[in-house]
Amino acid sequence: MSLLNRLADSWYRPGTVTWLLLPFSGLYCLLVGIRRQLYRVSILRRQHVPAPVIVVGNITVGGSGKTPLVIWLALHLRSLGYRPGVVTRGYGGRSKSWPRLVTTDTGPADVGDEPVLIARHAGCPVMADPDRVRAARALLAQHQCDLILSDDGLQHYRLARDIEIAVIDGERRFGNGFCLPAGPLREPISRLKRADLTVTLGAARPGEYRMDLTETGYRAVEGGALKPLDAFRGQSVHAVAGIGNPGRFFAHLRKLGVQPIEHPLPDHHEYREADLRFGDNLPVIMTEKDAVKCSSFSGPLWYLAVESKPDVDFASALSARLKEVKRG
Repeated sequence: MSLLNRLADSWYRPGTVTWLLLPFSGLYCLLVGIRRQLYRVSILRRQHVPAPVIVVGNITVGGSGKTPLVIWLALHLRSLGYRPGVVTRGYGGRSKSWPRLVTTDTGPADVGDEPVLIARHAGCPVMADPDRVRAARALLAQHQCDLILSDDGLQHYRLARDIEIAVIDGERRFGNGFCLPAGPLREPISRLKRADLTVTLGAARPGEYRMDLTETGYRAVEGGALKPLDAFRGQSVHAVAGIGNPGRFFAHLRKLGVQPIEHPLPDHHEYREADLRFGDNLPVIMTEKDAVKCSSFSGPLWYLAVESKPDVDFASALSARLKEVKRG
């Protein structure tokens, strides 16, 4: 296990490392609070763009279901008659120039894996740029969008927002409850009180809206052929996951009757074909986020296709909040 993985593991299993890092967490929380206050009193200026902005993000490090929710939001908003566009940081991308319009054919090495995944499913323009204000302005200049979705933008305070949606991993919640580096929190838990809506992947608590990921089948990484959910039932497979919470993915496979040989990897892992060679002919199953980086690889590679299913009450609450924004 790498040093980074050991650190992440300590966030959910109390130990000596946690207590040694607590002074650094206190300093981190202080700096985060000062930065937020500087924006609140306008010493640091928020930048407005000529369209409503919905920010989707979380307060913890790692996956919590943000990307599936952004895709669902884009499709849902289109069904309501909006023309949404998505701005995203492009985490892990090595593009030589920003902003970058992301299409279904854009290489994840240039803009990151999640922007490509969003572009393939959201049915709307996607602009990647570490500077989300610049991304939003480029998107509005190039496309007739009347609403902006900011993926993983809760802490990007420079982009003014009209609606904040916070996403929680219902299984791991907030770990030990400490801020980085002693815990997984980007901001204190109290930050959630200022979000307009809170969505929980899995079991929700009062004041939260539940979201589930529904499995729809297995797709071939190369070619996209579809197999039903019982295709690998009772079989041993190599299960590969370079995501924030690999355990959730492995649990999905077990729920489907699959016997996974688990290969957890760091979030946003940069795949090489050798990573998926295990010296046998067993199928390899991964997430779609992993699959976008493996499309040129050969072999029996499949990904588990999933769809986001938020609580119907969430859709109603979002519509009500959008009406308030329009009136404002």
